[in-house]
Amino acid sequence: MKGLRVNLIFVFIILFSAVLLGKLFFIQVLENDFYKALAQGLKPAPNTSEAERLEIFFRGGEPLAIDKNWPLVFASPPKIIDSIKTAEMLSEALSLDKNFVLEKLQKDALYSPIKDRLTEEELAVLKNLNLPGVYLVSERGRYYPQESLAGQTIGFLGAEGKGQYGLEEYYDELLTGGEYRTNLSLTLDYNIQFMAEKLLTEAEENLEIEKGQIVVIEPNSGKIVALANFPNFNPNQYREYAAQGLLEIFKNGAVQEFFEPGSVFKPITFAAALEEEKITPQTAYVDEGIVQIGGRTIYNYDNRVYGAQTMTNVLEKSINTGAVFAESQLPHHIFLDYIQKFGIFEPTGIDLPEPSEVYYANEEFKKGYEINFATASFGQGVKMTLIQLARAYCAIANGGKLIQPYLVENVEVRPQPAPETVISSKTASQLTSMLVSVIENGFGQRAKIPGYYIAGKTGTAQVAEGGKYSTEKTIQTFAGFFPAFNPQFLILVKLNNPETKTAEYSAVPIFHDLTEYVIHQYQIPPDYE
Repeated sequence: MKGLRVNLIFVFIILFSAVLLGKLFFIQVLENDFYKALAQGLKPAPNTSEAERLEIFFRGGEPLAIDKNWPLVFASPPKIIDSIKTAEMLSEALSLDKNFVLEKLQKDALYSPIKDRLTEEELAVLKNLNLPGVYLVSERGRYYPQESLAGQTIGFLGAEGKGQYGLEEYYDELLTGGEYRTNLSLTLDYNIQFMAEKLLTEAEENLEIEKGQIVVIEPNSGKIVALANFPNFNPNQYREYAAQGLLEIFKNGAVQEFFEPGSVFKPITFAAALEEEKITPQTAYVDEGIVQIGGRTIYNYDNRVYGAQTMTNVLEKSINTGAVFAESQLPHHIFLDYIQKFGIFEPTGIDLPEPSEVYYANEEFKKGYEINFATASFGQGVKMTLIQLARAYCAIANGGKLIQPYLVENVEVRPQPAPETVISSKTASQLTSMLVSVIENGFGQRAKIPGYYIAGKTGTAQVAEGGKYSTEKTIQTFAGFFPAFNPQFLILVKLNNPETKTAEYSAVPIFHDLTEYVIHQYQIPPDYE
């Protein structure tokens, strides 16, 4: 009798174990997706851990990229009572196509996600409906609280959990884990960034620009204060842009798009000639309006003829033939060396994805044809990105040092290399005085702000299309720094095809307004009464 009881207990244990194992198999294997998704909604939001992505903030602490819990709705098709009626109610509540929802509800699976990142309104409606077989959970995901502000600079976290474009791509490995566990603090100033983007939006309304970029940078340190692009995009909605094939909007135009800068490049030419002591600011030049180079004719803008001028006058009036004269005083290979020194043929090292084409963008120019050097002297036929041009101008503003622009403030993350010397402080000082004269007496007068000395240069470049230059499209640019003799900020404004003839009437007024705003924000004391 005792043995029978033992056997019965043994059989009971075996049966109980079999039932338990069967239930575990059902939960862990057959309904794994369902319970996994449900569990994600039941567990509390995790604290900062190795699994979480680091967050990114503006200089003042305003959040730019953070993690948050997002509501998600999914269905378990076997548990749906009336798929057609449920599909109707869900499609209305979620603004989705009814057939799309019905396909999700009739899927041969236990877990069928319908929509993620629900709005508060959608969440409230679904809770009230309380549909059988439809479940609400939460998932941890990336959120960009500033929406389109600095969109191209921040990039986004893709569906596969990989950073795409911008800082999210450049710092992807660091943001996902590792020994460094401090959130990223940027050099970007929230207010300056906002104003720069606002001015570009207004330029689209008032000047009908196709694209535009603004760079605000501290020329002595390389800290980028603003990096604005138009048009921009909302990283929270990157999937909508991708679905429409609008992938180009994800690129940061200031860092990834090459352009011929036009006359805004002339100070680089003059820096080389001044440094080699081939010219001085007072060197005389007689302009006849044209220059013949190997059977090709170069004209000044609007076919103007200026007569006797100094090199300072050449910059003031942006005389193309005068720039050709300055370059001709140098051996061509020396001119090429200075362009190299100013960083035009290499990446800037900015902590954003830069195009690999930077090494090959000027292969045609480097072939050494006489006409190529002549046109390059005034910024045609030589290509660069706006951030490359910004770095070159920083070397003029800061006394001759080629700094590295950067966005992440944390010094442990972004060590700065020792800057290279491009030109002497004497040359930088001479050129700065010439650029101040451009603002005081030349085509940059609209940039003037009473009480402040500003150094700057305009540029209106023809756009190369199909092997020739367009007679209608232009890229209009202005670069300036202030206070000129103790510069704290350098601003570049670039506008693609505005409805104005020259940068004097498009980029310069935008520079003026932004400069005035920066002076006010940072309470920069005036140079004179």
